[in-house]
Amino acid sequence: MKHPSRPTASDFDPAVMRLFDQYVHGDIDRRGFLRATARLASGAAGAAGLLAMLSPQFAAAQQVAPDDKRLSTRYLEFDSPRGYGKARGYLARPAAANGPLPVVLVVHENRGLNPHIEDIARRLALEGFIAFAPDALFPLGGYPGDEDAARALFTQLDQAKTREDFLAASALLRGIEGGNGKLGVVGFCYGGAIANFLATRLPHLEAAAPFYGGAPDPADVANIKAELLVVLAANDDRVNASWPAYEQALKAAGVRYTLLQPAGTQHGFNNDTTPRYDATAAAEAWKQTLALFNRALRPRRPAGDNGP
Repeated sequence: MKHPSRPTASDFDPAVMRLFDQYVHGDIDRRGFLRATARLASGAAGAAGLLAMLSPQFAAAQQVAPDDKRLSTRYLEFDSPRGYGKARGYLARPAAANGPLPVVLVVHENRGLNPHIEDIARRLALEGFIAFAPDALFPLGGYPGDEDAARALFTQLDQAKTREDFLAASALLRGIEGGNGKLGVVGFCYGGAIANFLATRLPHLEAAAPFYGGAPDPADVANIKAELLVVLAANDDRVNASWPAYEQALKAAGVRYTLLQPAGTQHGFNNDTTPRYDATAAAEAWKQTLALFNRALRPRRPAGDNGP
């Protein structure tokens, strides 16, 4: 739902939103954003105020408290491949479960495992899934508690190693205690690109929901066995430029996919911690994501079984 005291994307000059997108993705730094927006916001003080309004408000957007008694949550370490040491993630599951549960890997944006992504994991757990959200920044000390510092750390990652860590997390989840052996993945921005990558590498992956993430190499698309929900924003030239070739490859390979691209949305529209959030579009995307996971990851009932 919309937070009544907070602005939305429509409250900002489109030029400011374009600059913010560049800032979020590391194309310009904080100083560059402030310098560019000062011309649009009556000076440095106005630019600083804009950045404060655009920055994540984790507490205001939290939907599920970390100590919610309906859930069991903890941090779980696992082995990083090829002798790289340990990786770590946030595990959330229902406190009580009647039988094995499907498992969803949650992949964060380009800031590591921040409070918003932990909240996403808890939201999935309340829907009856075991959710696991690895922190790509763990080898560098983990999410530092500050978005600027997190973005800076992200540029230091060995992305080849990081991808191997996400593959290792996927292997861990296939046999996790209480799981039913069915695996799905959802990812946002950077995480959307990782979700697309995992779909090309994991023949056992049942479902993937990449949110506004970069497309995989078209040559690898034929390897995808999962059903996809591809979520794109309407106003996102950077990511959307790769979609036509990706869609062509999906069709050629006979991959089951659905495209959801709500009108008027900005990159990051599902993230309810910032003004790019679109409540209506996010609700529909979440509804379709849950429908995909429920359809693909839960056992099918025999014909005529109308029980609970």
